[in-house]
Amino acid sequence: MTTPRLAVRAVLLDEDRLLMVNAYPDNQSDLMVVPGGGVEVGSSLPDNLRREVHEETGLSITVGDPCLVNEFHDPETGFHQVDIYFRCTLDGSALIDAGWQDSEAIVTDRRWLTEAELADRRHKPDSLRAVAFGPPGRIIYDPLEILVR
Repeated sequence: MTTPRLAVRAVLLDEDRLLMVNAYPDNQSDLMVVPGGGVEVGSSLPDNLRREVHEETGLSITVGDPCLVNEFHDPETGFHQVDIYFRCTLDGSALIDAGWQDSEAIVTDRRWLTEAELADRRHKPDSLRAVAFGPPGRIIYDPLEILVR
């Protein structure tokens, strides 16, 4: 049994659009998620999230309060990840440089989506739309689910 991986993710809205990325290199999947990634030891959750968002999109953010905890696993490999989602705001422009490439060359697509556009795209977690476009408030827990690619 392996220890769960901890990751942080940004729920970042601008003009009623949510920032989404595809983090599957070489078009392995069309699944969209909000930007974020694994936590590095010795760095706070907000510092990790600022780093991840900048690496994946080139944008700078202010990290607010947590709004969602989601976990998923792959029964075949034992991989288990816990994601903590934070409400975030931009520190500047919402323009994404089309030529931006994240440092690990994993993110292949980044875009701002309205609620209607998000509804028409494959995304995870299932509760993301309600959290991002619903009223702010309590932290939501999205129970353990099977990893989807």
